[in-house]
Amino acid sequence: MSRGTLYLIPVPLGPTPPYEVLPVPVLDRTRQLGHFVAEHAKSARAFLKAAGHPLPLQQIAISELNEHTRDADVAALLAPLRAGHDVGLISEAGCPAVADPGANLVAQAQQEGVRVVPLTGPSSILLALMASGLSGQNFAFHGYLPAKEDERKKRLRELEADSRKNRQTQLFIETPYRNRQMLETLLSTCAPQTRLCLATDISLPAECITTLSISAWQKREAPDFDRRPTVFLLLA
Repeated sequence: MSRGTLYLIPVPLGPTPPYEVLPVPVLDRTRQLGHFVAEHAKSARAFLKAAGHPLPLQQIAISELNEHTRDADVAALLAPLRAGHDVGLISEAGCPAVADPGANLVAQAQQEGVRVVPLTGPSSILLALMASGLSGQNFAFHGYLPAKEDERKKRLRELEADSRKNRQTQLFIETPYRNRQMLETLLSTCAPQTRLCLATDISLPAECITTLSISAWQKREAPDFDRRPTVFLLLA
């Protein structure tokens, strides 16, 4: 029996109707699938309902893959693919397998020779980079930085030094309720001429993407971005 195909299905970055940000072919493919892997089944069902999936939600097979999934259990999620069924991998927001536990499933699929097809959709990382005005020729994404203040400062100094040496844009994220603390650390740690972009609520109605030097940020009132998903970008 031939194996199925693993489709990587992007989802909106927030409470936006899928048809506003996803191409029609992506929605069409999503509606054709009966097997999915997602971080959380509840939010996956909400997305599939909003996307107009024709099957009753209780008839759609959804397996969970998140930070609690053991590496030894990932291979079992490929069972429908081995049986010849196509499977959709869904993230909580944006593109699956990028800063996302779905990468483990894709790695296993590649190892077993399963066809993997990425579908077009929003990526907060790339959208932030596009709008930042910082270098899109050389960049690196670092995920979350250390939560402890002294460790965070040390890491930021390292990223700034790498950026200055390589002319490389550094991208990272923070738990939204710690956005203010991250900004305060950036303003007290980085050089005045280093450029910093804050990209908040990307693709949503409240979207705000602003790039200024550290010295200019220090003269402004702190933005209202508490508990709002934000990508941080800097270029020394």
